[in-house]
Amino acid sequence: MTEVDSVCDREWVEFVDPADRGRVVRADLTWLLSRWACVYGRGCAGVRPGRAAEGCCSTGAYFSGPADLRRVGSVVRRLTPRTWQHHAVGVDGYAVESVLGEQPATRTATLPDGPCVLLNDADFPGGGGCALHVLAEHDGVAAMTYKPDVCWQLPIRWRRGPVIQEDGTTVVLTTLTEYSRRSWGDAGREHHWWCTSAPAAHVADEPLVDRYAAELTALIGPAAYEHLHRLCHRRLGLGLVAVHPATAAAHQPRSSAG
Repeated sequence: MTEVDSVCDREWVEFVDPADRGRVVRADLTWLLSRWACVYGRGCAGVRPGRAAEGCCSTGAYFSGPADLRRVGSVVRRLTPRTWQHHAVGVDGYAVESVLGEQPATRTATLPDGPCVLLNDADFPGGGGCALHVLAEHDGVAAMTYKPDVCWQLPIRWRRGPVIQEDGTTVVLTTLTEYSRRSWGDAGREHHWWCTSAPAAHVADEPLVDRYAAELTALIGPAAYEHLHRLCHRRLGLGLVAVHPATAAAHQPRSSAG
């Protein structure tokens, strides 16, 4: 399946958080106004060849920290053999120590030569896909409530840290952009397919900033999200100059045979 180069023209907006003048948000409008959508089970080719059914769950998910691990652990303890296909092997070993870059890290375990231990087969009677996601749907809550941080944040790449301004004052800058194939570093080169750069995944009827309202609100807060949403739609109304190339390719007019 074809992909476009994620190194492209991009439009950005930067604003002060209305709720805290010590915080600044820098957002990638090209990405947030793209028509990307998760197409898991609906055309996703998967990150490993021949394993489309695994989507991006072919490897373990790294926990962002102890709080993330505890939160997910409390949900895992609620899973049963009826809701989790690999309950027998995963209930006491769903998290394993690993290395991320050169730093020690904890991630979800994987099956022998298989995907994340929390992934149910598509035809599993208790529900196919991530067992945490299935439980969230059963409980009527957002999947981000139960899943590891990295799983619900993708494909948003966000970074936060202090920045010293020209007058010597310091603000906390949050950057929101695309988690592209390149964002994975060396691992990205090994992906069989990556959805953010694939026109086949840019099929949504509304921009990402609308459909990821809950996730973006969790990352930057309700006041900042509301302001970001207004800015995005104002830009969309004026006409976005740097349209994401995958969105452009997916929505370009088809020539008719004469």
